[in-house]
Amino acid sequence: MEKKELQISPFLVFFLIHSVQVGVGVLGFQRVIMKSAGNDAWMAVIAGGIMVSAVIWYMYLLLNRHQKNLIDIHKILFGKWIGNTFSFIWICYWLLSGIVVLRSYIEVVEVWVFPTINIFMFALIFMILIYYCVSGGFRIVTGLSFFGVVIPFYIFFTFFFPIEYAHFQNLLPVWNHTIKEMSVATKDMVLGYLGISTLLMYYPYIKQAKKSQKWAQLGHLLTVTIYLIIIIISIGFYSEEQIAKEIWATLSLWKIVKMPFVERFEYIGITSWVIIILPNICLPLWAATKGIQQIFNTKPKKILIMLLFILFCAMISIRGRDNINLLNEYMSKFGIILLFTYLPFITIISFFVMKRRREKLEKNS
Repeated sequence: MEKKELQISPFLVFFLIHSVQVGVGVLGFQRVIMKSAGNDAWMAVIAGGIMVSAVIWYMYLLLNRHQKNLIDIHKILFGKWIGNTFSFIWICYWLLSGIVVLRSYIEVVEVWVFPTINIFMFALIFMILIYYCVSGGFRIVTGLSFFGVVIPFYIFFTFFFPIEYAHFQNLLPVWNHTIKEMSVATKDMVLGYLGISTLLMYYPYIKQAKKSQKWAQLGHLLTVTIYLIIIIISIGFYSEEQIAKEIWATLSLWKIVKMPFVERFEYIGITSWVIIILPNICLPLWAATKGIQQIFNTKPKKILIMLLFILFCAMISIRGRDNINLLNEYMSKFGIILLFTYLPFITIISFFVMKRRREKLEKNS
């Protein structure tokens, strides 16, 4: 475990989990899951939430058993070289997560706000901001996650404006899709919850870490609730034909928002979203930096600069909607394999390895 002065209170895990799950995906997840499940998509949101809640549970099984982060657990279970190889795969995944979130957000800004934006300069400003946050250490990133939830939370109340025009009979009939269609929609919905994997790295920074699981589950519950409210409003507001054409259905809902002091609320919403997506980028980058630091015993600031250079190159080289979609698809498949296949596997391996070690100690004593 880390030094006490570097640790955070267990309740802050609520904000760390929630902030890293709510990002650019909220702006357009409806089209993806309604493509398979139609008006039953709200069930996929709940089913996906239950599956990810189970992932959090067995992550804590693994972490509570070892009281260490994923890099150390890999070394304990597989040895230095094989363990570091597995750790490097996770580091690549966290870096890819940061790339996907930032590039997707830049695309939203480019399409909705500034069509002629200079991506080079915009990405450079983001790199400076990310460096400032991540180089400050984990407590700074935690503070960013806290404010990334609290400050822009007012935005979610604006999603109630379209209720006036919604037809909730669109939710009927219930369960008019096959199990196969619902399974595909659930798999697609799970992608919106994948950011939780950073818990595997910051677990040692939590005071009384075993008690933090309830806060992690509550943070995830808030995420599921927000997704559920948005999808129910979207099903009532749009027809299935309309939603199929809306890449960013959530942003289109903001066109309904009318206030005396602002005409186009989507501009305010997209701008405010910067505070929401920053933890989505900073937490995975912090996790990747920490992982490389442990493997190679190098100064974290040098590692962070190297990762930001890779991030910056990706921002200016990835162009076009098709390439961004392809990157999202690869990252999503990568994340599902790691969370739903690899993590259960090492949790089981860990159980048998630690059991054998205990038996050896008992024999020797």
